Amino acid sequence: MAEYQNLFTAVQPTGPLHGGVPLPREDWERTGKPFLVHLLGRLGNAQIGPVYLGGLGVASLVFGTAAFNIIGFNMLASVGWNPIELIRQLFWLALEPPAPAYGLSIPPLQQGGWWLIVGFLLTVSMMLWWARTYRRARQLGMGTHIAWAFAAAIWLYLVCGFFRPIMMGSWSEAVPFGVWPHLDWVSALSLRHGNLFYNPFHALSIVFLYGSVLLFAMHGATILAVSRFGGDREIEQIIDRGTATERAALFWRWTMGFNATMESIHRWAWWFAVLSPLTGGIGILLTGPVVDNWYLWSAKHGVVPSYPATYKVVVDPALQAARATPAALTAAAPAAAAVAAVADVTRTPDGATVFFKVASTEITPTQAEVLTELANELKGKPQFKATISGYHSATGDLAQNQELAKGRAFAVRDFLGKAGIGEDRLVLEKPLQTEANISGEDPVARRVEIKVAGGN
Repeated sequence: MAEYQNLFTAVQPTGPLHGGVPLPREDWERTGKPFLVHLLGRLGNAQIGPVYLGGLGVASLVFGTAAFNIIGFNMLASVGWNPIELIRQLFWLALEPPAPAYGLSIPPLQQGGWWLIVGFLLTVSMMLWWARTYRRARQLGMGTHIAWAFAAAIWLYLVCGFFRPIMMGSWSEAVPFGVWPHLDWVSALSLRHGNLFYNPFHALSIVFLYGSVLLFAMHGATILAVSRFGGDREIEQIIDRGTATERAALFWRWTMGFNATMESIHRWAWWFAVLSPLTGGIGILLTGPVVDNWYLWSAKHGVVPSYPATYKVVVDPALQAARATPAALTAAAPAAAAVAAVADVTRTPDGATVFFKVASTEITPTQAEVLTELANELKGKPQFKATISGYHSATGDLAQNQELAKGRAFAVRDFLGKAGIGEDRLVLEKPLQTEANISGEDPVARRVEIKVAGGN
């Protein structure tokens, strides 16, 4: 017999096979005669069977199989029912959620209805299997650590496919069922919301992910390193501390600077692994419903610096004469100087600001492009409303200035309305006067602000 056992020298007993510990009287009986597979014994336990599913297990498999088949047949239909193309394009195919126009309603089957059905079936399957995991652990006298670790993963799944879409008011925000499309969704989410790297909960999730990988790797390496002393028989080593336990503890104390017992290392690894999907789910849940742009959020809170002004200031030619002297420049408010650095429209964290030409209510092509982009975003957020505020100069005829500001606000409202945004989602505020001493020559006095926020 080998001096110590490892992957290559494992001794596999071939005596009477064990059917498992007794189950409660009301449970189903285990089925199938157990048998041994030598190759499996090289990797772990060589025994296969008996099998126990129970009512919860069978129900979970039924719902999960139904979901899997619906996804498969939808993918097969998308390639003209060609099985060869299904195999060739499998990683690129997907069952997509409903389009933004449907919001949270139930669409036709081919327009996202199948996605909703699959989501329901998969969720029921996972919940049933979780209940089975919890119940099995309790009936075998075990702790419920596995069930709660599984629950952490289910939390992340529900955030991506259920909780966040509901908070955003559209099923289109959910993850498609597919391999590469799933990854594309993650990338698109990060791009749309200012880079998830600036999301502090995403950062925590990565810390716990890498931390759990490191802890599991270190623990596995330590046990392998003392397997010749029986370190792989951890329970025996805990009860009767032998040379493997002592050497492993010394090694950690000498190299890591702290003690790690055979029990505590598993507890550390469990917490790190569970906290990774928990914090990741919180980060995803906040992305969109609470924070629309993580980079701007980070810059606002001093986490990261703002981008430097690398482009020269572009001034409206119509204002060059007014800004030709230092007196004219100092007379303008600081906000006006900042506005001069942009063209005739700029995006803001919560909407956009449109700068009209002198005595004009006409929307330029550049402004139309930005407003179209804003309208498309509003279509994906049906619970959000846009508040439109027209500003006017503090000098000149007040009534005329107010009418001009109102006309500019109406122009923006009408443009968004023609782009598909309902009038009930476009709120007009009365004309607002800018700071004192800012004349109509300054773009800040000729602006219309659009602020997007969640509605009731």
